[in-house]
Amino acid sequence: MFDIRKISIGADYKNSAMHYIVGQNVFGDTYKVHKIIRDPNTGALRVYLINKKQEITLWKEFNTSMPISIEFNIDF
Repeated sequence: MFDIRKISIGADYKNSAMHYIVGQNVFGDTYKVHKIIRDPNTGALRVYLINKKQEITLWKEFNTSMPISIEFNIDF
């Protein structure tokens, strides 16, 4: 299994797609993107957040009918 580093949602990657990156601050720095995981049963991508109390929350889910670009972590 590969770790997902970034997903981009939308047909126009450069101009109008939404980008979600692991470690990205959201909601005025009260949360960070913790993990991006693909559901093995549905193929949907789920974005989880973590707050300063280390509580993890499912934030967004994108189904496979949406145009999605995935970047994986590459460790050399």
